[in-house]
Amino acid sequence: MTGILALAAMLSAQAGIAPPLVEQDVQETDVAYEELASGQTDLAIARIEAQLTDNPDDPALLINLGSAWAAKGEFEKAAEFYQRAARSDVRYRMELADGNWVDSRRAARLALAKIEDQRLAMR
Repeated sequence: MTGILALAAMLSAQAGIAPPLVEQDVQETDVAYEELASGQTDLAIARIEAQLTDNPDDPALLINLGSAWAAKGEFEKAAEFYQRAARSDVRYRMELADGNWVDSRRAARLALAKIEDQRLAMR
């Protein structure tokens, strides 16, 4: 798996959401994990963008959209979505592809750091 695809797979929030950090109903969100994991980035982008209309501050959607753009090599776009997730008022614990649970803001900051590392490695 290439570095960018590994990044997307590592940071792609799975659908499960642990107990929220803010008052909200716990629910599962389709974050196009399967599409990202299988390298279908254009399909993932389309699915996530459609969901962002109703949930513009959902950190799982923003992080996975950033991961999709990172997988396409569009690091500036990816960074914009990761930054939006890090600043989002919506906040909860997310399960990462590696099984770890982290705060959504931390997941977004990890994603930003990874794309920065990737950009430096490409120079």
